[in-house]
Amino acid sequence: MNFANRLTFMCKDVLIIFGGVVANTRTSSMFVCLLLLAGCSPFDAPDDMMEEYVERVGRVLELAPVFSEIPDVKPLPRPRDRTLAIPVTELGMLDFLSLYGCELQRVVGEKASIMGRVMQPLNRLRYEVRFIQAARKCLPSIENEELASDLQKAIASKQKSLPLAIWNATWGVEEIESLFTSAKGRLPVEAPASAELTNDLRQLNQTVAALNAGQLDQDLDYLGNVHQSWLSEHKAGQLINSARLVIARLTDGTGLIAQRLEGRPLCIGGQPNEQARIVQSMFFSVYIEKIQPYLASVRRHRDTVVAPLTELATQQREVMPASFESYYRTTLSVTAEDGLWQRLDKAVQQHTEAWQSLLEQCGMRPTAQARKRNASTLAFRRHPKDFLDRGLASRDLLGSAQAQ
Repeated sequence: MNFANRLTFMCKDVLIIFGGVVANTRTSSMFVCLLLLAGCSPFDAPDDMMEEYVERVGRVLELAPVFSEIPDVKPLPRPRDRTLAIPVTELGMLDFLSLYGCELQRVVGEKASIMGRVMQPLNRLRYEVRFIQAARKCLPSIENEELASDLQKAIASKQKSLPLAIWNATWGVEEIESLFTSAKGRLPVEAPASAELTNDLRQLNQTVAALNAGQLDQDLDYLGNVHQSWLSEHKAGQLINSARLVIARLTDGTGLIAQRLEGRPLCIGGQPNEQARIVQSMFFSVYIEKIQPYLASVRRHRDTVVAPLTELATQQREVMPASFESYYRTTLSVTAEDGLWQRLDKAVQQHTEAWQSLLEQCGMRPTAQARKRNASTLAFRRHPKDFLDRGLASRDLLGSAQAQ
């Protein structure tokens, strides 16, 4: 249901209470409808805005709009499908008892406790890192060759499986589901910047890169706060929802413009007419002033939120679960050719080219017109008498020159 239909539905059979008396009158209904109209705008919410835009494109082109289905995307895989199994590499009891005096004995002892057996992904990553560090420090003090050999093998095994623990502590945590939820709507029309989320993701990517490079002396304490912040942050899911909406509605608009280009021309001989001026006015007042800022916001948030999330997955692609690969390629990656974000860029580009072709048919292509207008304004400011003598100074040109 579009914005106009929803407003009509709201206005129908409105009940207003005056001093405890219910009045269902045409006058009071009209009054409330006027209040609704004054307080609501079809450009306040993404769905209303994009539908209103398509309707206006159809109206000025004298075509009936057809709304396509919003494309589906793969959801974030379930926890069991994005969590990796970490091989068990532990020391035997005799080896454990032989480590007396080494920090490693305490580390292993904590893992063997009740709390250690049910470690969350982040705590498991901390344990794996501490095991490797403590084992390396302990190794030179071990005189028993067999124990030293076992410890070396344990270190090698832990180093090999460390990327699995890193993956689980990033993509395997429950908190990330809130960040990617599709149940929190779309990116608002007036969406604030995501500086804190962007900084957290940047730091997280740096930590992951360092750990995978063998630089284990990393501060992991901040990761708990990052995970907690994801519980109240839904930006990734909202952006994905917005991208789906924009792709559908821009494609709808592009289809209308293409239909007009293929049928009765808007202008004959490149000469603008009254309808062309109406089309141009809608182009500037709605597409340029309303739609383009939202497109810019979606793409800006994509660059600051989705791009670092893509990097977080890309740099761990060697251990990425097969069940996550499809999601990564079709929904998450900002560079995958068949992915959501490249489809968004393509939809925007095709829509832009359609508008250029339509306005060019009337000699109104924005870039050419802007250059011509700027040149005329500059010439008028330099030699106003020449324009006035020849009767070339229009009201718009005078206003433009005075404003500058």
